[in-house]
Amino acid sequence: MSVPTVKLNRGIHVMHLFYKIDRLRWETIGASECKQSLSKLEALTQANNAASNPRLVSYANVGGKADLGFIIYAAQLGEVSKIHHDLELCFPAGTLEKVYSFLSVTELPEYVSTEEDVIQSLEKEGLQKGTEPFNQKLEAAKKRQTEYEQYRLYPEMPDWEIMGFYPMSKRRDGNDNWYMLDFETRKKLMAGHARVGRKFAGRVTQLITGSTGIDDWEWGVTLMAHQTDALKEIVYEMRFDEVSARYGEFGTFYINLRLSPADLWEHLRL
Repeated sequence: MSVPTVKLNRGIHVMHLFYKIDRLRWETIGASECKQSLSKLEALTQANNAASNPRLVSYANVGGKADLGFIIYAAQLGEVSKIHHDLELCFPAGTLEKVYSFLSVTELPEYVSTEEDVIQSLEKEGLQKGTEPFNQKLEAAKKRQTEYEQYRLYPEMPDWEIMGFYPMSKRRDGNDNWYMLDFETRKKLMAGHARVGRKFAGRVTQLITGSTGIDDWEWGVTLMAHQTDALKEIVYEMRFDEVSARYGEFGTFYINLRLSPADLWEHLRL
């Protein structure tokens, strides 16, 4: 069977998956089948362990909403589909129950600063266009922008201890309709929103993926952290920002521990 090659003009596909284990069914399988299942999952994650993509990362969900969590990163849509099905085939039939799935793509923000924005900012600082200090700061800004675009489009997410995920959309309700605001107003609001997020640099790594027209929400938010309170604090502070307080709508939150397949088996006593 030939699977169509479907890629993005820039960026990659990302899928979040959460499952429960049917314990009654699991108890019916033998020790050898259990060990074989683990070996298959270890082989699959090893085969998809690139820094950016293709990549399959495993987690243990905390809180009872699920048992297992996975993130798939892949350039081609068909790759995502194949890894997804290969993942489910690692487990004996009837032992997995899908709780939630979310398909999205990496993208650049609509409100990203342009070169003209940077030039205007430098001129407001009193720097004169064409001078050495101006050119140095402009080149530094361009370098930061290139690195930022690479991170947003081809992320290399850290293996930190905690992964939090939730979907979100912008509200479209009467006077609180995000899409009825003009571009400059939205850009200004998002700039303030971004400043809140930057306060948590080193404590929280964020990945925002787009899902408009792809899944039921408009964005997926993935947060990596070393401590639970960092996740709580960033979401709490964001709630006071107008972008969230007035225009944000949020889905279910999933909190997860980063575990290798072998550690996942031990943690869940499979």
